[in-house]
Amino acid sequence: MKIAIIGAGSWGTTLADLLANKGIETTLWVREMELLASIKGTGENTWYMPGVKLSPSLQVTMDLPKLCAEHTLFLMAVPSQFLRAVLGEMRELLPKNPAIICASKGIELDTGKTMSEVCEEALVGKKHRFAVLSGPSFAYEVIRRMPTAISLGCKDKDLAKQAQEIFATDYFRVYTNPDVRGVELGGAVKNIIAIAAGVADELGFGSNARAALITRGLAEMTRLGVKMGADPKTFMGLSGLGDLVLTCTGDLSRNRQVGKRLAQGQKLMDILGEMKMVAEGVKTTQAVHALARKFKVELPITEQVNAILYEDKNPAQAVRDLMTRTLRGE
Repeated sequence: MKIAIIGAGSWGTTLADLLANKGIETTLWVREMELLASIKGTGENTWYMPGVKLSPSLQVTMDLPKLCAEHTLFLMAVPSQFLRAVLGEMRELLPKNPAIICASKGIELDTGKTMSEVCEEALVGKKHRFAVLSGPSFAYEVIRRMPTAISLGCKDKDLAKQAQEIFATDYFRVYTNPDVRGVELGGAVKNIIAIAAGVADELGFGSNARAALITRGLAEMTRLGVKMGADPKTFMGLSGLGDLVLTCTGDLSRNRQVGKRLAQGQKLMDILGEMKMVAEGVKTTQAVHALARKFKVELPITEQVNAILYEDKNPAQAVRDLMTRTLRGE
C-alpha cells in the first residue's frame, strides 16, 4: 500500500505524517523548492507546521510525473480554488482508474462547482473513483495525535472501506457516508458561518449569539444541501454540525479569525495578505451566495457575510440586520 499526498499545507502535511507513521509508504508532493529543501533539511514543514517533527519515513518530492506514474491512490489537499489547475497538471500523467480522495473544502468561485464536480470535469475522459474527507479536524490537533473523528463521503463501497482502513488510527476515527454531496457541502458552508461567528465574538455579543449563528447556520447549510441533492441527515453529522461547531468556536479556525479581524475594522485584503494559510470561507462565501440565487434558497447569514467581505458593510450593522429581519416560524 502506498499513497501520494498532493499539497503540503498544514492539512496535507498532517495527513501525510499520519499515514507515514502507520507504516504506509507515503509521498508528499511539494510545489516550492524552498519548502522541499526545508522539509528535507529539518524534518519539519517549517512553513505550515513549524516545531513538529515529521515521520522519518515520509518521502517528499517535486517530481509530479514520477509521482503520478508510481501511484494509483491520491489525496488532494490543495486549496479548493486551485484544485482544478492541479488536477489539470496531473490528468495526462495519471494511471488508469486512479482513486482520488479530496481533502479540500470549498466551492469553486468561477463555476459554483463542488470539489467532486471539479474533479469530474478536470479529469474528463479519465475514469476515476472519488471520495471526500471532511469533518471537525484542526490539523494542529491531529498532528499531535489528539482524538478526532471525521466523515469519508464515498459512493464506491470498496474505495470507502479501503480509505477508511487506510486513515483510521487509535486517535483518528473515520466514518463512511455515501452522501458525497452532503459531506462536501457541509465542509464548505461551515466556513462562512465561522466568519460570522468570529464577527459576533469580537463584537462581544456573547454565547447566545454564537449559539444562534451555529443553529441557524446549520439550517442554511441544510436548505442549500437539500436543494442540491444532499441527504439532510448528513448535516446532523460530523461533516455538518460537527465541523460547524468546531470552526465557529475554536481559536485555531482561520475563518473565525478572519471574522474577528473584520470586526476590529481591518480590511479584507490586509487580513489575507498577512495570512500564510488559506481561509477557504472568503472565496466560498461568494460562490455560495451565487448558488443561493441560482437555487432560490434563502441564506441570510451568507448574505450578510458576503456584504461584509465584498460590499464593505459594517459588521455590527450586518448583525443588527440579521436580528431585525421579518419575524417567522423556525
